[in-house]
Amino acid sequence: MAGSTEDDSFDCIVLDQVHGDRRLVIQVGSAEAFSLAATLGDTVFDRPMTYQFTAALVASLGGRVRQVRIDRVVEGAFAATVEVEGPFGVGLVDARSSDALNLAALVGAAVFTAPEVLDDCERRQQGDSAEAALLRRAPDLPPVTINRGQPPGP
Repeated sequence: MAGSTEDDSFDCIVLDQVHGDRRLVIQVGSAEAFSLAATLGDTVFDRPMTYQFTAALVASLGGRVRQVRIDRVVEGAFAATVEVEGPFGVGLVDARSSDALNLAALVGAAVFTAPEVLDDCERRQQGDSAEAALLRRAPDLPPVTINRGQPPGP
């Protein structure tokens, strides 16, 4: 996950292809980036955050997240399908890619990306636009890290 630089502010999730050299770069909101960085950094909160609550809810209903598929572009944004298995079979749930990735990171679910989505990502990185330049730079930016401060001592 790439963070921001001094001259611009944006958050991206960068997914590397397991068997290949392609990358998916997804611009996400700061809240979603924070949550993912916290999960990847094993940050523990006193109370469940939104994605921890969602994962616990799925589990409490006897389900599990089998996989996440970033499988289409909707109104210019990458969209995902979360495959959930439960007592009544398998269900497919539409999601924003950032939400699906946060959930997958929490539960250890596999993440797959459709070739068309990778192609779209590569198209977005071409040209001289500011967005294209930011997307090209994202994989080389330092990752976001979360450090929880301790309350002042007595």
